[in-house]
Amino acid sequence: MKPNKRPLIVLLLVVVGIAGGAYWWSHRQPPSQNVLTLYGNIDIRQVQLAFNDAGRVTELAVQEGDTVRKGQVVARLDAVRYQDAVDRAQAALLAQQNVLAKLEAGSRPQEIAQARAAVDAALAAQANAKATYARQKTLVESGFLPRQALDNVTQQLDTAAADVQRAQQALSLAVQGPRKEDIAAAQALVKADEAALALAQRQLADTVLRAPDDGVVENRILEVGDMAAPQTPVLTLALNNPVWVRAYVPETELGKIVPGMRARIESDSFPGQPFDGWIGAISPTAEFTPKSVETTELRAQLVYRVRVYACNPGQKLRLGMPVTVQVPLVNNAPQAVSTHVCPR
Repeated sequence: MKPNKRPLIVLLLVVVGIAGGAYWWSHRQPPSQNVLTLYGNIDIRQVQLAFNDAGRVTELAVQEGDTVRKGQVVARLDAVRYQDAVDRAQAALLAQQNVLAKLEAGSRPQEIAQARAAVDAALAAQANAKATYARQKTLVESGFLPRQALDNVTQQLDTAAADVQRAQQALSLAVQGPRKEDIAAAQALVKADEAALALAQRQLADTVLRAPDDGVVENRILEVGDMAAPQTPVLTLALNNPVWVRAYVPETELGKIVPGMRARIESDSFPGQPFDGWIGAISPTAEFTPKSVETTELRAQLVYRVRVYACNPGQKLRLGMPVTVQVPLVNNAPQAVSTHVCPR
């Protein structure tokens, strides 16, 4: 009677199946190893908008809840005083520019001709004084005039010579024109007046408050007629594209992520509608830190705060909303954080 080999075959199949299953289990790549899942909440960035100078608010162009674009005018100050300052600075600059132009142009031809004529007149007066001196000297030596008359003529001759020197020096100054030091000083004054005008124009421009980026007006702190100051915000603006996700990564998973890696943000409010994002920053310090004497189990409880940027089209993600962050760990090379841009 032949022995029944069927149980032996079944046993061999079971052994092979168990060995194959063990091999597959030891070499499988669970999906969880390819994606890191984090949990967190939406943090919307806020900006307190204030004027650079003091003044009375004359216009508030937005209401709470309004969506604004980058560069949009949201408020204005009374600009009368600042416009007056600009006008005054412009007039001062124009006056100093004319002074500089006059120095750089030098003496006019008529001024030089006038100086030459003065020299000729002085020379003629000197020649006349010399002739008078010669005649008076002859008369004094002949005894027809007293010695005092010669002394008077001598003084007139000396005065005429000095007048000639003065006229010649004035002609030389007219020909050479202004000193280079005077021109340099006038140029410096022009630059100072230009800076004063630029400052006045900047202060005038600062009477218009503009949105620094796209966002939503969260709160109107001042109203028309209130006095504004640099220390007093006028509006609170929520910058909502991108928004921030405040999440926490366990210490055991910290080495898997770096800033610049792409991420996907999911919300229970919008199932099946993931939002693009990227890891912006990882805190250098741990939170929920245990006591200084740590065990291996306690060290595993350390977490680090992670800031994840999330694009927010349609303004769907709102402050405090719980979200799930999925970070692919395969084919996710980090890029510079500044290169990530959300569509407007």
